[in-house]
Amino acid sequence: MTELRHALLVGDFAHINGGQAKVSIDSARLLADAGINVTFFAAVAPIAPELDHPNINVICLDQKDILEDPNRLRALRRGIWNREAATKLRALAQQFDPATSVLHCHGYAKALSPSIGPVLAARHLPTVYTMHEYFLACPNGGFYDYQSHEICHRKALGASCLTTHCDVRHPAHKVWRVARQAATWGPGRMPKGLQDIIYISELQKQALSPYFGPKTHLHHVPNPVPAPALPPVQAQDNEIMLFIGRLNPEKGGLMFAKAAKQAGVRAVFVGDGAEREAIEAANPEAEIIGWQSPEEVQQWLGKARALIFPSLWYEGQPLVPLEALMRSIPVVCGNWSAARECVEHGKNGLIYKTPSVEALAEALTQVDQIPAFDGAALHDTISPERHFENLMDVYGKITQRHQAA
Repeated sequence: MTELRHALLVGDFAHINGGQAKVSIDSARLLADAGINVTFFAAVAPIAPELDHPNINVICLDQKDILEDPNRLRALRRGIWNREAATKLRALAQQFDPATSVLHCHGYAKALSPSIGPVLAARHLPTVYTMHEYFLACPNGGFYDYQSHEICHRKALGASCLTTHCDVRHPAHKVWRVARQAATWGPGRMPKGLQDIIYISELQKQALSPYFGPKTHLHHVPNPVPAPALPPVQAQDNEIMLFIGRLNPEKGGLMFAKAAKQAGVRAVFVGDGAEREAIEAANPEAEIIGWQSPEEVQQWLGKARALIFPSLWYEGQPLVPLEALMRSIPVVCGNWSAARECVEHGKNGLIYKTPSVEALAEALTQVDQIPAFDGAALHDTISPERHFENLMDVYGKITQRHQAA
């Protein structure tokens, strides 16, 4: 492989507002610190201070997240086909030497739109796409029915999908999402036009593989998670069953509240959301702390007997369970969630089989059977250093294939 000199990173946001943006920005820093010139192309400002680096050049279109754009007609149009984003990305990609550069896309669904798909599929540069969610196939991005509150196993854009109101909002929003998905699969040329795709969990690969083209190359690159600069937790000395995250239906907080009451254990919720009142009504003894700073979250982890992760949908590669395990805190999760991939049942956590109050309550009563364990072994597999090595391996492979074409 010719020495990599430039990486063109593409994503919706130039700031950290969630896991997808954080990984793209963290990757930019890792590459820049290694002496690789990075051009970071995004639609939505502001620009994160983490991107202030002598080897990083940021190009931001200063557009709006389609969910926050006050001009709803513009948001609807841009969400399906953002012509400006595609035009500028295409022109930018043409500026780089394909022998020494790569293009790495981290998402499009919140601002850039499927319009950038033909640029990715054209592969002027060696190109790879990281799946942080499920938008390449599922109209709502999660294979989750927000009306029935369960994982959706319907074929994306099949008859059952098209006739089912599964959106968290109004049925008309599902219609718009279907139109965007049609644009993604049609003129957007995704995912079948993508030759190389990174997946972050085996469950994600399993759910999305039926929608890829026959020549798609898949690469497993877990997200980077720095090891905590904190001592291991003596979890067996604690009693709190801890939930961290949004109190929204798909996260399973209400089910946990009911299960904790049934099991007679102390439940603490760090976070907030639409289900707060329902959780308080279901389990008046549960403590809802609200949103906390990262330092405060770590303090609560230090008080936890176990981290409870009752999410009702697939997830991608959930961060909180990994953070808990690295501090030697057991994790309790369902076997339908990607969190299961870092849990060894009975050794560093528990995996329960059905998304029900009864199954979760039974698991909560068994937490004390989990022995003390050392979470340090997990550090190396998801460290930023390993992430960088994995990225460079993928970049080498796509560059060799591009040069041989």
